[in-house]
Amino acid sequence: MTVHSQPLHIVLYEPEIPPNTGNLIRLCANTGAGLHLVEPLGFSLEEKALRRAGLDYHETARVQVHATLSDCLAVLGKGRESLRVFAVSTRGSVAYHQPDYQPGDVLLFGPESRGLPEAVLEGPEVTARVRIPMQADSRSLNLSNAVAIITYEVLRQLDFPALL
Repeated sequence: MTVHSQPLHIVLYEPEIPPNTGNLIRLCANTGAGLHLVEPLGFSLEEKALRRAGLDYHETARVQVHATLSDCLAVLGKGRESLRVFAVSTRGSVAYHQPDYQPGDVLLFGPESRGLPEAVLEGPEVTARVRIPMQADSRSLNLSNAVAIITYEVLRQLDFPALL
């Protein structure tokens, strides 16, 4: 499967917690989504906690590491007329289920401890800021849970390509 035939792309900007990334390797292996990690990473891809969470899915998931977000988006946008990037943030103005997702869309998530920086959220490549509705006094959801929620909404809208 090439980068352009994947139903969606999950980009983790400077991820910090190995088990979250391991869980997402497993999610991507089971959904056909591409997983893109933007450096610096807060861990080694060889860490035991990452491998344990990802179990034996490391061989079937498509994981790419990129030096910068610009490099990552350049790879994902190559050969495409346009690239739609949905930055996921508690500061988002659009609920995650409202966009009409398309094949090849990008879901961009920030580091666990601080979320996406304002400079990234304000970047010209961001199509929309989306959020998961939560209680008013809640800070955030676990990263791997948030990714799973939105990934399955995108796949539902796309009629679960290659999964049924």
